This record gives sequence, C-alpha cells and structure tokens, in this order.
Amino acid sequence: MRLKIMFSHISVQLMALAVFIGVVIALITGPAWVWLLVPLGILTQMLNEYSIHRYLFHLKAPSKQWQFDLLYQVHYGHHDFPTNKELFFVPVWFAIPMLCFNFFALWFVLSFITLLALAIAAAVILIGGVGTFLFYEWFHMTAHLSVPKVWVERHVTTLHNQHHFRDFSKWFHVSPGGQIIDRAMGTAINRDALKSQQRMEFIRTMGLRPDDPRLVSSRLRFAGKYGLTEAEIERAAVV
Repeated sequence: MRLKIMFSHISVQLMALAVFIGVVIALITGPAWVWLLVPLGILTQMLNEYSIHRYLFHLKAPSKQWQFDLLYQVHYGHHDFPTNKELFFVPVWFAIPMLCFNFFALWFVLSFITLLALAIAAAVILIGGVGTFLFYEWFHMTAHLSVPKVWVERHVTTLHNQHHFRDFSKWFHVSPGGQIIDRAMGTAINRDALKSQQRMEFIRTMGLRPDDPRLVSSRLRFAGKYGLTEAEIERAAVV
C-alpha cells in the first residue's frame, strides 16, 4: 500500500528516474572510486532537508495571497491537513527545479577541475542526494499513516508527531539520524521540558488562527487538487 501511495506522486516517480539515470551515468562514465562519493551526497541532502524545512517551509506567513498559496502547497497545507495523502510529498514544481539546480551547479563547477565532473555530480547529487530524498519521502509518508511499522519507522513517527502536535518550531528532521542535526542546531525537544510544556496555540495551523483569511482562501482554492471536502474545510476553520 505504501509503495502504491508513494509512487502515485509524480515528483517521486521523477526522482526515482533521476536515481536510475545517476546509476547509469556513474557506471558508464565513472571509475569505481566515484561510488565512494555517494555518502557525501547523503550528508549534503540531510543538511538540505533540515535547512529547507526550517528556513523555507516554516517562513513567516506572507501577507500576499499568491505567496501564501505557494507556501501552503509546499508545507503549510500539510500541517493544516496532516493526514491528507496528497500533501505528504514535496510538490513536483519545487522538487525538480531544486534537483536540476544542484546537479547542474555541481557539474558546472567540477567541469573546470576534472574530466569526471559528470560522474561525480551523478554520484553525489543523483544517487546520494536524490536517493536520500526518496528515503525522506518514505519515512515522512510512513509517519503519517496508520500502518505496521518497524522500530526505526516508529522512532521517526514519534519524533515527527512532536513537530506536528507539540511544537512546530522543533524537530525539523524526518530521515533517520537527522535528529543529530536538530540537537546540534538547538531544535531538539527536551523530553523533561515537554512534560510541563503546554500545547502550542493553533498548533495545526503553525500559529495562525484557523480562520485566518489566507488559510481559508488557500483551502478553498486547492480543495479540488487535494480532495478536501466542505466538511473538512469548515472544521479546519474552527477556532
């Protein structure tokens, strides 16, 4: 079921294709040692995951509606409707340009240094980076589904639920091991403090009033795209 949900999303399909292309490029154009650079892509994507989630997806809500609509599609909407499967995954219009920029930027820079620029960029970005992104999408989706989970999936679910339902300014990682970055950056949740901490006001709308006109407008605008019913939209606006 999870594979069906995940690969029904176009951005996941294209990202999986990118990993396949990266493997082909590395095998055809690169020496064996180029595979040793894959962990560099994994680490880079882990940092990228944290940074984008914290500093971009959690930007202060814009006043202009068109800007808010963009942010709603990439993340605010997911907090608003955390069980909506259409909002689990990064939109294709965000994921693919980000992939292309990272790949071609590294390829361009390396082309001045080595003839193996294409193979190195494939190993770091397409195999290591995009492969890690797909793992992120898997664990993020799993955290929001009521399905049997292995221990690492349960661990990720526990931490990610704290981000959604206790403090949206903490625990920005999702991929296993990412909590190391949160602790280093001071955005981990202290379990002892959590026991006495009250639930944040308007937690599911990231601090905005549920009836905020920008939220209401985005819900109505994207109701068809995300399969939101009138009842869901009405409930979401209740203060």
